[in-house]
Amino acid sequence: MKKHVKLGIVLGMIFLTGNLFGQTIGVVSEKAPETKGAQTSMHLILNAVSTNVNYGKSNNAMADYKKSVLGPQVGMAFQAGITPHFSMVSEAYFIMKGGKLESNNPLTVDKRTIRLYTIESPLLARYHFGKFYVNAGPSLAYNLTGKMKSDETSTTLSFSNSTEGFKRLDAGVQVGAGYAFRIKQKQVVLDVRYSYGLTNISYDQEMYNRYLNINLHFMSPWKTNPFGRK
Repeated sequence: MKKHVKLGIVLGMIFLTGNLFGQTIGVVSEKAPETKGAQTSMHLILNAVSTNVNYGKSNNAMADYKKSVLGPQVGMAFQAGITPHFSMVSEAYFIMKGGKLESNNPLTVDKRTIRLYTIESPLLARYHFGKFYVNAGPSLAYNLTGKMKSDETSTTLSFSNSTEGFKRLDAGVQVGAGYAFRIKQKQVVLDVRYSYGLTNISYDQEMYNRYLNINLHFMSPWKTNPFGRK
């Protein structure tokens, strides 16, 4: 039942985000130049992401002890333009996720830092409003390996159904928006996105990956567009 409630919250976030940006951008896009055709492009993902862990029912009690960890995000993204106002975005990247707990916390007592080294691939539906866009979609991830540091001790994470064991597969939803502008002849995009993990990645307690991603990148137009329709 709780999983259905969480899913409902996420879907509500997507709906409200789309409505909010649709109403706000609808006014702005009247002045923005119309795109002549479907926008198909590719870009490199090279970013530093601040990630954290949500502890489910214990999250409120842990709020004062939680800290984010900063890790790399490296990969590629491909935007396939379907119409001038709609495209599908496929991404694949390596990312470090995890979080930190300060000492004397209710869960572990000792100070602890978890880092998960992950391959992640979201698939997003993107709606364009002139220079702005909103997007949302599911994301799948596979945890390759990980480290846990407790005080001065560092250990490799176990991916087995055991005490302090972690799961390799992770799934979630990503919701966000962006703005495209030009610097000289280059198209630059500012993308802001929130990743909401739906999978409990731990066998022994509630742990969900969550992160806010702010990315600035150059867009490289794709020479041919097999998906586009005028």
